[in-house]
Amino acid sequence: MLMKILIGLGILLGVIVLIAAVGMYYLSPNEEKVLDFIKNNPSKTSILLVRNDTVLAKHNADKVMPLASTVKIIIAIEYAAQAASGQINPDEKVSLEELDKFYVPNTDGEAHPSWLKSVKEKVQNNHISIREIAKGMIAYSSNANTEWLSEKLGLDRINQRIDSLELKNHTPIYYIVSSLFVGKEAFPMLKGKALEEKLKALTPEQYIGFTREIHQKLFTDTTYKREVGDMSMEIQKVWSDNLPSATVTDYISILKKINSRTYFDANTQAYLDEVMEFLLENPANKSWLEHAGMKGGSTAFVLTKALYATDKKGNKTELAYFINDLSILESIRIRLSMNEFELKVLTNENFRKKIASSLMMP
Repeated sequence: MLMKILIGLGILLGVIVLIAAVGMYYLSPNEEKVLDFIKNNPSKTSILLVRNDTVLAKHNADKVMPLASTVKIIIAIEYAAQAASGQINPDEKVSLEELDKFYVPNTDGEAHPSWLKSVKEKVQNNHISIREIAKGMIAYSSNANTEWLSEKLGLDRINQRIDSLELKNHTPIYYIVSSLFVGKEAFPMLKGKALEEKLKALTPEQYIGFTREIHQKLFTDTTYKREVGDMSMEIQKVWSDNLPSATVTDYISILKKINSRTYFDANTQAYLDEVMEFLLENPANKSWLEHAGMKGGSTAFVLTKALYATDKKGNKTELAYFINDLSILESIRIRLSMNEFELKVLTNENFRKKIASSLMMP
């Protein structure tokens, strides 16, 4: 009996080790996993890669897809333009309590608390500068900072920026934090499938209208945000699908404008660099990159990234790739490999050639 038990335990241990090994392989970071997913899931993905003004890879380049937090690049551009023109003072101090009105715990992956920790020494009398708020919106992806800046800069002005940048397929930008409460605000008595169907039936104009009403409530009623309402995966999917959307073509055009150093006036470019180029705060990155900026976004179903760089040799790279309709495991696996994928794109010519041969699809 003892021998059988030992053999059984040995088999069980072997199975556990095998499962662990498979799990480690499945989740271990590797640039090939991102490339393979894009190649094997053409309906879920879009990508556009440009190197020194030459298109290396193009797939679903004009497919409109949810942006998640990558949309914050537009808000950063509007911030930089208004700061450069003197319409706002980037050194104006803002109470942390004003930002907290738009912070909803457990909805941002701890982005806002992490940013607050990072600027602890820059907070004076519980106030922080607008420039730090803008930097926190990009480097830490604070949704609370984004909502506050959208109010400060003006949504109308932000959406006019979409037009001035000549983005062909960008949907309107609205208050993202407020959108979490649309179900609660619009249909307070409904949950589950009934709520899902009602939310899907809203027109874009109706949906955005509710976000504006909710924003005002968050602005004036500190108790409103205590209850978000039904946020089941089905409701989250509707929320995710309704997020501001665009194409990789739109975002490559933005990245090329930033990376050219000639599209924006010098003052606007300087303010934009301060917000976007947080990567260069790392000496290891600064040793080989002259300029670089990025913004990614995610929901339970979406992963997006827009990245530009100019290296010390003068090579310019712009990369945008959007993925939608992910399972939880797919999202985890790809997220863990995105950094390796992007680094290889920037540094390895053979990998760029491999992408080009794999993804030069219509």
